[in-house]
Amino acid sequence: MTDAFGLRLRASFRRFGQLCVGIDPHPYLLGEWGLPVSAEGAREFGLRVVEAAAGVAPVVKPQVAFYERYGSAGFRALEDVLAAARETELLVIADAKRGDIGTTMDSYGDAWLDPSSPLRADAVTAAAYQGLGANAGFLRRARSAGAGVFVLSATSNPEARLTQTAILGTGRTVAAGIVDDVFHDNSAADQDLSADRPGSVGVVLGATVDLADYGIDTASLVATPVLAPGFGAQGARYADVRRLFGEASGQVLVSASRSLLSAGPAGVAAAVRDASEEVSSCLA
Repeated sequence: MTDAFGLRLRASFRRFGQLCVGIDPHPYLLGEWGLPVSAEGAREFGLRVVEAAAGVAPVVKPQVAFYERYGSAGFRALEDVLAAARETELLVIADAKRGDIGTTMDSYGDAWLDPSSPLRADAVTAAAYQGLGANAGFLRRARSAGAGVFVLSATSNPEARLTQTAILGTGRTVAAGIVDDVFHDNSAADQDLSADRPGSVGVVLGATVDLADYGIDTASLVATPVLAPGFGAQGARYADVRRLFGEASGQVLVSASRSLLSAGPAGVAAAVRDASEEVSSCLA
């Protein structure tokens, strides 16, 4: 990977639209797909979703927890899914939500971002409760590998609201502070940021969140990649993207999982294709 992640993501948007297909082998979905609730079932599930999304959507997002639950066998299954995705034109976001400090975070970078790692992905989700600066080494590793990071900012779970809307000494909310920190980090790495040249560090903003309540101005996100879960089963509609994200709509990865995966093995390819076309239509 030589080009910066932000540029590769932008190029993929132009070719395949802005749908992000979640790979979430929930035990109940494995059952509905006729697969065993095991690492092998999760492996087969992931491979079929990769096949359905390749050439249709720009990004797949495996939820690491649904593989990790099976221990070492689960990680081997995930490695196979990641390897299959790398053989296509898909970009892969490992939804691992790692967050720590110092050498621990650096080691997470080695696991998920190093080009020699069997777990390597194009981007990974991360938490910054200890402050984005604590992840400096992780972000450097990402950029040196041409990879990206999506930092949790405003999440859709109601338990997060009190913390994420808390006011910092700067007068900004915690969530808005993370958005600001990500922007400044991207700006320090590339002074030519623009809508056509987005940064490689993005933010996670739930599509079911009222961003204004969190103090987030979408106009500040026009050069920041946005991973937006919550479409489909969680209630947000593809038709809402422009209303929710305004000027930043062109940077949004419209993430859907269960609403696509519930179509089953026979219907998932059509569900992904239809959703990708609908998202592109809503953003046209």
